Amino acid sequence: MPSSSVVLAASAAAAAAVALLSGTAESFGSSAFSGVPLTSSSSAPSSRSRRHYRQQRRSPIRATLEDEDVVLYSDDPDDDCDDDDDNVDPRSTQKTPWKKNARWNSLNPNVKRRIVEEAQERAIRNKKKREPSADKRRRMMMRFKEAQIQKKKDSRVKRPVPFGPDRTPLSDLTVGQEVEGTVISLVNYGAYVDVGSERDGLLHVGQITRDLFVEHPRQVLSPGDVVTVRVARVSPELKKLQLSMLPLPAPLDPDDVSDADPIPLSDIDVNDELWGQIERVTDYGAYVELGAEVEGFLHFMDHPEFGLTPGATPDTYMRPGDRVRVWAADVDEEKGRVRLTANRPEGLPGPRREA
Repeated sequence: MPSSSVVLAASAAAAAAVALLSGTAESFGSSAFSGVPLTSSSSAPSSRSRRHYRQQRRSPIRATLEDEDVVLYSDDPDDDCDDDDDNVDPRSTQKTPWKKNARWNSLNPNVKRRIVEEAQERAIRNKKKREPSADKRRRMMMRFKEAQIQKKKDSRVKRPVPFGPDRTPLSDLTVGQEVEGTVISLVNYGAYVDVGSERDGLLHVGQITRDLFVEHPRQVLSPGDVVTVRVARVSPELKKLQLSMLPLPAPLDPDDVSDADPIPLSDIDVNDELWGQIERVTDYGAYVELGAEVEGFLHFMDHPEFGLTPGATPDTYMRPGDRVRVWAADVDEEKGRVRLTANRPEGLPGPRREA
């Protein structure tokens, strides 16, 4: 059934067409029977008359369309011939407004959480960029202190046996006794080892090994290592325990007079020629056993082979067990030190030649 708007459009168009045809017939009739002779100019109207004729043809339809607001076509399925359309509430025909959060509500919860976390991290980064330098230094210092505290906590080793009555008293330990222990902590001068006694034993850095020079215990040991140590000294009264990883010294031979009577430092003079055996090598030189009260120290720059091989370390030309000839370069009786040199002093007289 055609709608009311289409019917109104059709009636308006028909009225405009009738008016146009009637006006055209009157104009043609008056000109045909007026008695005015038709000339060649009247038979061929000019461009101005043709333009005026086109305006007269369009004017009725235009006037009709301007006078009335006519709807020529409507695709509304609810539009019918009833006149009750004017009573319809226009708000009832409006569509549901677009929801701004429709796409956000349709996202997966995991995706939402990730987007929120990324936005928070981005906001924190932007806030740090605008952070004053003083606050930034304070924040970095606090972070550094927290890292140090965490590192100290991680370095702590769990003891096999907690402190309590189950611990061995120091009075039950004897000098020379070998025990197994766990390295608890490292310090610049040694390591503290838990041997199951009531006090941790101190393993001095000089009592770890003779094969190399140990500048810090971390070069050889780590917290948590299980080591076999020997009781060097124990004092139940002072609650102190000293440990060693060095082998026991060889027992003295009663028939060996040299071992029984060490040379006193007062008998050693500067430039005295001595023979000795290298006991241990360090990064700075070697300790030489001279048969004296103390060991002598031979610096690596005072060795004849120093400088022959560029970049060579002292352990390449000085090895434990080597027998060397040295000269006393300095003797300090108060501190109990003897400095040696393997280069012959220039002031010494040379060997005599027979004529």
